[in-house]
Amino acid sequence: MPDNQDNYHYSMQPRRKAEFFNPPNNLKLKVGFGGLTENILSKAQALLESNSQDFAPLAEMYLDSMMKGINQARTSSSELDKEKIIGSILFPGMQLKANGGMFHYELITRISDRFIQFMEVIDEIDADALEIILAFHTTIRAIILGRIKGNGGQRGEELMSALIDACQRYFEKNPQRKV
Repeated sequence: MPDNQDNYHYSMQPRRKAEFFNPPNNLKLKVGFGGLTENILSKAQALLESNSQDFAPLAEMYLDSMMKGINQARTSSSELDKEKIIGSILFPGMQLKANGGMFHYELITRISDRFIQFMEVIDEIDADALEIILAFHTTIRAIILGRIKGNGGQRGEELMSALIDACQRYFEKNPQRKV
């Protein structure tokens, strides 16, 4: 099942939006304003394409951080703010999405995008949502451990479809979750 705009956010209205912060660009302030030459852009693109750094340590750091949030959700009490718990799980997913493609793990970027869409839509982390979150976590970890770069081919499509189908079943089972 390919991604499409009709199925964006699983046809649900987001309850929260992942926030992106634009920090001050100190380098730009030092260098000045204006565009980059074609030569510089070509060199930057070549550097990205030839990037041979290992993504696994960085990805594991984000996955560990995500698991801390998952464990908080498992043991949450009324004292913990549900939005903070969701944010502690959502933020590492955003980082995986942002960094996956740079390290040639496009499948992780796509899966993380669908994970973010799920997290933006759910109201709270109940047992069923937690199961889906763990499925995303486990899938991303398997891709890293298997060093599955690129889009993952047919297996990648099957993984994406399985995760999307799980999310769709969640919303069918929990129609009260719809806004």
